[in-house]
Amino acid sequence: MMQTNPELEQSTPSTRWQIKLLYDGECPLCVREVNFLQKRDRGRGLVSFVDIAEDDYDPAENGGVDFATAMGRIHAVLADGSVIQNVEVFRCVYEILGIGWIYGATKWPIIGPVVDALYGIWADWRLALTGRPDLKTILAEREERLKSAETGRCRI
Repeated sequence: MMQTNPELEQSTPSTRWQIKLLYDGECPLCVREVNFLQKRDRGRGLVSFVDIAEDDYDPAENGGVDFATAMGRIHAVLADGSVIQNVEVFRCVYEILGIGWIYGATKWPIIGPVVDALYGIWADWRLALTGRPDLKTILAEREERLKSAETGRCRI
């Protein structure tokens, strides 16, 4: 599994995140983007980065977004608990980090829908384009791994 920079991932105790970004830590392109965003956060803790590929990922702590749903499209949870997805996630994260101008044009009437459609195509092909198995296989492997971990636990 690719790792993000743990020094950048830590939030300061006095800072409350404004958005919780759910990302696939097994996706090399996703990890590259997260590393970029962590650097832009500069330890302020404005963005909480949650790796959905971790075995301890808990939907209840992340807006109720289950693993399969999070794998299909990028999601984020806002501080008020609402869940957003797709390009809106990038718009919000970049805005919070002070670089919203990068996605600014995606708010325009013609450009926005085109970018949204292109993201949908990317999301549908993301696993194949990064050399990974299809979602059904990933879900089955995860379920088996979690089941094996559960049966291997000591029950006192």
